[in-house]
Amino acid sequence: MNTPEPQKGERPATAPTASWSPPLPEAPGFEHVVVETPGLRRHVAMIGDGAPVVMLHGLPQHWWEWRDVGPRLAAAGYRVICPDQRGFGWTEADDPRLGPETSLHDLTAMLDELGLDRVRVVSHDMGGITGMQLAYAHPERVFAAVTLAVPPGFMSFSAKLVPSLRHIPPLLRHRAGESLRWVFGTGYTAHPMSAETIDAYLAPTARPEVDAAIPAVYRHVVPSVMTRLTFGAYRRQRLVPPSLFVFGDQDGAFTEDLVRRLCGDTTRYAEHAELAFVEDAKHFVVDDQPAAVAELIVDFFDRVG
Repeated sequence: MNTPEPQKGERPATAPTASWSPPLPEAPGFEHVVVETPGLRRHVAMIGDGAPVVMLHGLPQHWWEWRDVGPRLAAAGYRVICPDQRGFGWTEADDPRLGPETSLHDLTAMLDELGLDRVRVVSHDMGGITGMQLAYAHPERVFAAVTLAVPPGFMSFSAKLVPSLRHIPPLLRHRAGESLRWVFGTGYTAHPMSAETIDAYLAPTARPEVDAAIPAVYRHVVPSVMTRLTFGAYRRQRLVPPSLFVFGDQDGAFTEDLVRRLCGDTTRYAEHAELAFVEDAKHFVVDDQPAAVAELIVDFFDRVG
């Protein structure tokens, strides 16, 4: 790509859509840039102007997860920044290996490169791990955080949550070329995704390094995070940034009654933490109910400043 190299802190130059392989899925209004940090050429989709909001996608997704939510936030006066995380989408890494905090280090490097000292963060699924790590390790960099379909770090563990982990063994055993279409099945979506939508999410897995990142996450990232959650590591810390945790009301074991009971008195563990439940939605809450998710995000950010 022959795009001008930006100076640190400047807005990167837009990269021509035709230069991306495979082709980028359609999402009107977004511009696409490359943000380079040591060892990483990160694809970032951006839309809007105003206070920056970084949106971290889930697995096996990429920036396009925010195609319907991003424009709504932009209309509300935010600059929406949707990076593809290492190993996913159109981001390219010199070293594809993933460790427990690789994505956290990638994120802070990107914020530094873009000259963003402090941002609002929205994250889903795998991205929720990175968002949580940033909020606990670097609270001074987070105005506020919204986490989708991922429990608060301070939530107690219960055996009743085990059914929510049923996706882990098959993803851990994923082999090159195996279909991932089952991930988007009715067990995880309240409204079936179209074949075209699933194709758009899975297109980058044609690249071997993207396909290989699926089991890598569950071998090298998830076990460390789950151990910390299960044994209450985050309950011994304090969550400083104002935080909203959002679930689909049909998201398996994450029923409202159970989640509220396991979280208990949130003031013991967080300066400001709220829970919300979106009607008629499951794990892929962003695809099930994008308008409701966007409304919750904008309302929360407006209220907590």
